[in-house]
Amino acid sequence: MKVVATTRQAQGSSASRRLRRADKVPGIIYGGSTPAVSIALDHNPLYHSLRNEAFHSSILDMELDGGSEKVLLRAVQWHAYKPQVLHIDFQRVAADQKVHVKVPLHFMNQESSPAVKLSGAIISHVMTEIDVTCLPDALPSFIEVDLTSLEAGRSLHVNDVPLPAGVEAVQVKENPVIVIATVKGGGTAADEPAAAPAAAPAPAAAKKDDKK
Repeated sequence: MKVVATTRQAQGSSASRRLRRADKVPGIIYGGSTPAVSIALDHNPLYHSLRNEAFHSSILDMELDGGSEKVLLRAVQWHAYKPQVLHIDFQRVAADQKVHVKVPLHFMNQESSPAVKLSGAIISHVMTEIDVTCLPDALPSFIEVDLTSLEAGRSLHVNDVPLPAGVEAVQVKENPVIVIATVKGGGTAADEPAAAPAAAPAPAAAKKDDKK
């Protein structure tokens, strides 16, 4: 994906406000052995690019003053209540250095899973993205999570998801849950408590002997 920027010389909050009034977005490129560079981008093309999921997790081709650099989107600052981008950060990437990126998860075959088809389970997406590390050329735009065999009452963990070649998961805690299938009412049929046995009837009172 491509993004176009120009170098900006003016610095400070006043200069940034002037850029925004001109429908520009102030930003910065940093990383690598090259000093950080302040940049400006046209707001509307950038705004529409940010609505594309892949723009957030792909290596981008940045055209800057006639040159080209490989970059990753690292941070976006939005206006509190307007659909306006206030500032944006990009990081340079090198072909031989691994990057650490959050990649979105795409859940596949949910409706055809045994959990849904046979048990009417509710599928909860505990995670919608995953931290990975890899070389830039191996970075996927998304990772598929196949729920074909997910059963009711079961969960799917990070280690259960096949990752593309050269991609490794960065786990904050050991093997976190990605998806869980819960049966409506709080569990599977096997989990339902058995009904309490009926109380035994009280013994009948002995009849008094009327004979004397």
